[in-house]
Amino acid sequence: MVELAQQLVNGLTLGSLYALIAVGYTVVYGIIQLINFAHGEIFMVGAFGALSTALLFFRSYVDGGEMLPFWALPVLIVGAVAASVAIAVLMERIAYRPLRNAPRLAPLITAIGISVFLQEAVRLLYGKIPSFPDAKQKVPFPQIEVVSGPAFNWGGVTVQRSTIFTVGALVICAAGLFYFVSRTKTGRAMQAVSQDPDTARLMGINVDRIIVVAFVIGATLAAIAGIAQGLQVTNINFKMGFLAGLKAFTAAVLGGIGNVWGAVIGGLTLGLVEALAVQFIPGTFGGSPWKDVWAFALLILVLVFRPQGLLGAKVVDRA
Repeated sequence: MVELAQQLVNGLTLGSLYALIAVGYTVVYGIIQLINFAHGEIFMVGAFGALSTALLFFRSYVDGGEMLPFWALPVLIVGAVAASVAIAVLMERIAYRPLRNAPRLAPLITAIGISVFLQEAVRLLYGKIPSFPDAKQKVPFPQIEVVSGPAFNWGGVTVQRSTIFTVGALVICAAGLFYFVSRTKTGRAMQAVSQDPDTARLMGINVDRIIVVAFVIGATLAAIAGIAQGLQVTNINFKMGFLAGLKAFTAAVLGGIGNVWGAVIGGLTLGLVEALAVQFIPGTFGGSPWKDVWAFALLILVLVFRPQGLLGAKVVDRA
């Protein structure tokens, strides 16, 4: 029973991380039907943005190997979000907007190209910045008081402090996004654009601005996920966005891509499946080396038997 509870906690942690990234995929797809395969790299840039902020403003703590004070956390979040949003907006403006009316294959290939470009740019350039570490290998991520430190133990179940941060971040972000989309003027404009961009434009909605807002929302959540990842594994690297992005895309499809709540449910489901498969599938096909296999096997099953995702197409399927 303790093992089951432990794996549920592990799955919830992993799933929350996937969900934070998956929302970015689904919001952008819901507005312009673009699968932004570079979104995983926005997550990676967010993690490096937080690291850069720590190196610029809390250098004495980092060099001394000390934990940053808790009040540094919002500063790191601002740095991470600023980096991710800047790259996402540039990406939309320079690469995707000129291809908006092109065949779908063109922006898809462009997204893959941007993904590789961002990985290589961080790998080659980050260490060139004076006093910044070389990013060709794993880079230690600064830890923060209260959020890092000794884990809690409740009845034999270990709960890391970073788990509480990750799950809490997902709850707050999901609630904030729900309020934004359903209660604000811009959120309602997003719904209108997702339904019919041409009619929305005739009604006076600035469609270009709404698309930028969608990229900004996705980048913000991805940046927070980048910090959560850094706090959990204590290091980051330039490749971290590839597999995480692929898993998040799987989560978005699993829940029903284009549906914000589907992305959240898909992420949590995927995380739980991975964690439970690692612990409870016996023999050759069990253990952590097989967790990715089971995750993608789940995706295949869903696509075969319910291609619209778990929540189905009848739910409000666009942000």
